[in-house]
Amino acid sequence: MTMSARVSQSAFDGSRLRVILLLDLYEGAQEQFLDAYEHMRNKVASVPGHISDQLCQSIENPSQWLITSEWESALPFLAWVNSEEHIELVRPMHSCVRDTRSMRYSILRETHPKRPLTPEAAKTGLQKTARVGAGVTRHALTFTVKPGTESKVVDILANYEAPETRINGVTRLHRTSLFMHGNRVVRAVEVKGDLLATLCHVASQPQVQAVEEAINPYLEHDRDLSDSDSARVFFTRAALPAMQHVVSGRPQPDHLRRHMLYYPAVAGRGLELARFLAHQDEAAADDPDSPVYASTVFQRDDIVTRMIDVTGELDLDPVSALGIKGPGKAAELERLLDGAAIGVEGSLDSERNLNRLLAHADMMPVTDRSSADS
Repeated sequence: MTMSARVSQSAFDGSRLRVILLLDLYEGAQEQFLDAYEHMRNKVASVPGHISDQLCQSIENPSQWLITSEWESALPFLAWVNSEEHIELVRPMHSCVRDTRSMRYSILRETHPKRPLTPEAAKTGLQKTARVGAGVTRHALTFTVKPGTESKVVDILANYEAPETRINGVTRLHRTSLFMHGNRVVRAVEVKGDLLATLCHVASQPQVQAVEEAINPYLEHDRDLSDSDSARVFFTRAALPAMQHVVSGRPQPDHLRRHMLYYPAVAGRGLELARFLAHQDEAAADDPDSPVYASTVFQRDDIVTRMIDVTGELDLDPVSALGIKGPGKAAELERLLDGAAIGVEGSLDSERNLNRLLAHADMMPVTDRSSADS
């Protein structure tokens, strides 16, 4: 066993966010792009949490552009970028752009040479400490299939030839975990290195394309991955952002079991529920007796999932497994959770309901694959 520094990556720390979007335009598309950007920036300026943005053009290559924006925190940006309004607003840009790459950074330090601030003011909205991590990025997608086709979809997703996971000397697909709850599929991936390069590489592999084609007839919402606009809209709507990832600093156990728990939120309470679970997992990471060694909270609208790596069986400690250890925590989850949607209604102070919730929330594992050199 090895001891490592405690890892915590969170969208809930309140630090300001810098978003960088690199674009490569098609030849002759600049005027169309500028018109689309002008329309977009006028809209985004009124979005709560938006501070500023800049459009820049390369001094070396005129086809290369950069949009950088600043936000009060990650939360308003994630709400905006995953909204239907944003999908429609950026659609006119798609025909102008050959390639894009988006990067998001919280602000740790900054300098104000011409307008000195007090030390207190200078720290406002800054990330408090540098984060520790292993260079792994987590990304998840969720979508639904037509009721009654679940077994066919499971068979397709569980039985496919794994793609080449190493993209280059530093970038590789580290792990892929798929789960189902009813007719909802959640696919989580871990990438070491460049997330976008890995996703593009994997999507281009024939065996992956065959799987995506095979499940198309069973999807509740049609898509055409051969059409770039249709594919872009599908993956934007399916994105399930990682709101927080925490790994305990205690020695890593020799054997860990991976689970994905599904927490449908009361309408409009998804972000609040994700924040609650994130806070609970922060506490669990400092608890030497917690069976939860690592956790990632994903959230989009009222869909909240929590991927946990645990020691032992979940039902040995359902309170810790569900993330509700501590006085009043079960009642707080009860307030935020759509019990009817998960099939468990009534007080979570009841041991029977607690065990039922754990059984209902624990998503069915479809496949869990790690790269050979993980």
